[in-house]
Amino acid sequence: MKKAAYLFLTPALTAIFVFFFIPVIAAFLISFTDFDIYAIGNYSRFQFTGLENYRKLFENDLFWKALVNTFYFVVASGPLSIAISLGAALLLNSKLVRFKGIFRLVYFMPVVTTLVAVSIVWRFIYHPEFGLLNYGLSFLGVEKIDWLGDPNWAMPSIILLSIWKNFGYNMIIFIAGLQNIPEELYEAAQIEGANAFQRFTKITLPMLAPTTIFITIITMIGYFQLFAEPYIMTQGGPLDSTLSIVLYMYQEGFRWWNMGYSSAIAFVLFIIILTGTLLQMWYQRRRTA
Repeated sequence: MKKAAYLFLTPALTAIFVFFFIPVIAAFLISFTDFDIYAIGNYSRFQFTGLENYRKLFENDLFWKALVNTFYFVVASGPLSIAISLGAALLLNSKLVRFKGIFRLVYFMPVVTTLVAVSIVWRFIYHPEFGLLNYGLSFLGVEKIDWLGDPNWAMPSIILLSIWKNFGYNMIIFIAGLQNIPEELYEAAQIEGANAFQRFTKITLPMLAPTTIFITIITMIGYFQLFAEPYIMTQGGPLDSTLSIVLYMYQEGFRWWNMGYSSAIAFVLFIIILTGTLLQMWYQRRRTA
C-alpha cells in the first residue's frame, strides 16, 4: 500500500523538487555572489561576496522606500479587502437577497479577469482629463485629480484597484465558512433575545475565526508580492511612491541584471512574509488555546 502511494506521489514530488526547491536553493546561493549579466555567459566571471549584497541592500534608501511602500499597501488594503469581502459574503448569504448566483458571478468576475487587462482599463478610469472617475467627481464640484501622477494619490489609487480586483475570491471563501455555521445556533440565540449585532459578534465572528485567519494569511502573502499593478500603471512612480519590493527586485534583476543583489531582495521578502505568517498562526493558536 505504501509503495503504491509513493509511486503516485513521485511524479508530483519530483516536479516540485526540480522546478521549485532547486531554483530556490540556487537563488539563495546566488544572493551571496556578484552574479550579473556577464556571468550568464561565463560562470567564471562571478565570485562569492558573502553578505555584501545584504549590506548594500540595507544601506540603500531606495530599498527602504520600496519596503515602506509595500507595508503601506499591505496595511491599508489588506484589512479593507477582508472587511469588504466579509460584508459581501454576509449580504449574499442572507435570506433577503435574491438572485444570489448572479451576484456571486458578478463579484467574482474581476478575480478571473487578467490583471494586465484590468490595470490598463483602470488607467483610463484614472486618466486626469478623460477618466470616468474625474468625470463623475466633477458633478460633485471636485476638481480634477491626477490619480496616477500625484505621489499622494498614486498608491491609494492602486489600493482601490487591488481591493476591487481581489475581494471576490475572499468573498467566496467567507460564504463557504458562513454556510458551515449551524443554523440552530442563530435560532437559539434569537429565542434567547439576542439581536442581529449580538448574533454577529457572538456567533458569526467566532465561528469564522479559522476562515478569517486563512484569508488573512493568503491576503498578506499576495499583497506583499505587489508587482503587476504598479508595473503597468505607474512603473513605480511618481517619485518612487508606488515602488514595491517585488517591482524593485524585478528592476534590479531584469533591467540592470544584478542577479545576486536581486536574489538578496527576494530572500529578505521571504523572511518578512514568513515572519508575518508565523505571527498570525501563533496569534490564532493563542486565541483558541
